[in-house]
Amino acid sequence: MIKQGRSNLTKPIILGIVAFLTIIFTTFNPFSVAQSQSMSLRVGTEPTFPPFEMPSEDGSSLIGFDIDLMKAIGQEVGLDVQFESIPFDGLIPALQSGTLDAVVSGMTITADRAQSITFSSPYFKAGLAIAVQENNDEIKSFDDLQGRKIAVQIGTTGAMEADKIPNAQVISFDSAVLALQELINGKVDAVVNDAPVTLFAVKDAQLRGVKVVGELVTEEFYGIGLPLNSEKVMLVNFGLYEILRNGTYNQIYEKWFAGEPYTLPIIAPSLIGTGSSDFISTALNRGDRQSVFMLLLQRLPQGAIVTLILTACSIFFGLIGGSLVAFGLISHNAILKNALRVYVEFFRGTPMLVQLFIIYFGLPAVFQQIGLQWSLDRFPAAVIALSLNVTAYLAEIIRGGIESIDKGQWEACESLGMSRWETMKEVIMPQAFRRILPPLGNEFITLIKDTSLVAVIGFAELFRQGQLIVASTFQAFEVYIAVALVYLVLTTLSSFGFKWLEQKMNPIAQAKRKSALQKAEA
Repeated sequence: MIKQGRSNLTKPIILGIVAFLTIIFTTFNPFSVAQSQSMSLRVGTEPTFPPFEMPSEDGSSLIGFDIDLMKAIGQEVGLDVQFESIPFDGLIPALQSGTLDAVVSGMTITADRAQSITFSSPYFKAGLAIAVQENNDEIKSFDDLQGRKIAVQIGTTGAMEADKIPNAQVISFDSAVLALQELINGKVDAVVNDAPVTLFAVKDAQLRGVKVVGELVTEEFYGIGLPLNSEKVMLVNFGLYEILRNGTYNQIYEKWFAGEPYTLPIIAPSLIGTGSSDFISTALNRGDRQSVFMLLLQRLPQGAIVTLILTACSIFFGLIGGSLVAFGLISHNAILKNALRVYVEFFRGTPMLVQLFIIYFGLPAVFQQIGLQWSLDRFPAAVIALSLNVTAYLAEIIRGGIESIDKGQWEACESLGMSRWETMKEVIMPQAFRRILPPLGNEFITLIKDTSLVAVIGFAELFRQGQLIVASTFQAFEVYIAVALVYLVLTTLSSFGFKWLEQKMNPIAQAKRKSALQKAEA
C-alpha cells in the first residue's frame, strides 16, 4: 500500500469555519428533501488511474478510492450515482456539453480549470512524482529533467509542469499506464505523474524496472468537477463534509492507503485570490479565445503536414506491399497463397489500434523479456503499423482489379510469346490500375483519417495537436470543429486529385479531349 503521512506544510482547516458549517448543516439541513427522494448523478471517470479508479478483477464494475468516495457522498445526500468511463482529456468537455453532471478522476484543482468548470471542496491531497528506470541515478528532481525525454498523461498537471521544464521533450499519452510503459521500454528518461498513482503502480502492481525518485514534489488537491454554476455543487460539498465528519472518509482512505489522511482545506490554495474561491467560475474572455485562435493557426498546420507525411509514406509502402501480396494471392503456389491469405485476414479483421499497440508497446516488451534491448521510435512504428494495415486492403483491391481483366487477354499474350511477367507489366496492370483508382482513392482518404489513431502513442499529428490545445484551453467545441475542417480540406483535395488522375488515365476521355482540341484549332 502507499504510505502517506501528515504534511507540516498544509495549513489546517480553520476550526471556526468547520464548526460553523457543521452547526448550520446539522441543525438546518437543506438537503433533507434530497435525502428522502433520490436524484440521479451521472459521474464521469477514467478507469485507468489506480488506485483511484480502475476496473474490478472480473471487469464488470469500477472500483477505487474515488468510486467509493462518490458512492458514500451519494448515499449521504440521496444521490443515485451512475459512473461513465470517459478518457481524461474528455471529462471537462463532457461537463461543458452537459453530458455529465460531475467528474471524479483524480482531477487536480487549478485556477485554469476553474475557469471552465466548478470544483467541490478538496477531497484528497496529492502531488507529482518523478519515475525513472531503476538503473538511473542521474535524475532526482525537476532540475535534472532539463533537456530530457519525459512521458506524461495528456491534460494532467504533470503535463503542465513538464511543459515548463527548459529544453525538455514532452510526449503525451492518453493514460498514465501508457506513459509508464514508455518508460519501461526505455524510450523516455522519466515520467511525471501524480504520486499516488505512480507509487501504486511501482509498489502494489509490482511494476518492474521502475523507481520513484521524488514523492510529492508539488502540493496539489483533487476536487470533484461539476458544470459551471451547477446547482449540485452545494449538495456534493455537503455530502463530502458529512463523510469527513462522521468518519466514513477515514474508513475509505484506510481501505486504499496506509497511514492517516492529510488534513484538507475548505478551499484549494490554488483558487485563493483567483476569483474562483467561491466555486463559481467565469467563462473565458475574448482574449483567451484569441489565444485559442492563435494556437490553432500555429499547431494545426504542423499537424496537417505530419498527417500528410504519414499518409504518403504509408500509401507508398502499402502499394508496394499490396502489389506483392496480390501477385502472391493469384499465384499457383498453394502454400504462399494460404500464408498471404492469413496475413490479409488478420490485418483486415483486427482493429488498427490494436495492431499499433502490438508494434509500438508489445514488441519492445517481448524483446526485453528475452534479454534484447530493441524498440521503435514513434514515426517508424506508426508508418509500419499503417503500412501493414493498408497493405492488406490494397492487396484485395489490386487482386480484384487484376482478376477483372478478361482471361482472353492472358491467352492472347501467351500466344504472342509473352512471358507471364511481361503480360502483367505491359497489358494487365495498366488496365487494372485504371480500374482500381476509385477504390484506391477511397483507401487514401480513409488512411488520412486513420492516421489520427497514432495519437495514442504520443505522435503529434493533426488530431493530437487538437487534443493538446483542448488540454490547455478547455475549448473543445471550437478546437475539434477546426480539426474536423482541416481533415475535410485534406480529404476533399485528395478526392479532387484522384478524380483528376482518373480523367488523365482514361483513354476514352483523353481521346475526346484531344479530338475537341483538334476541332478547336481547325
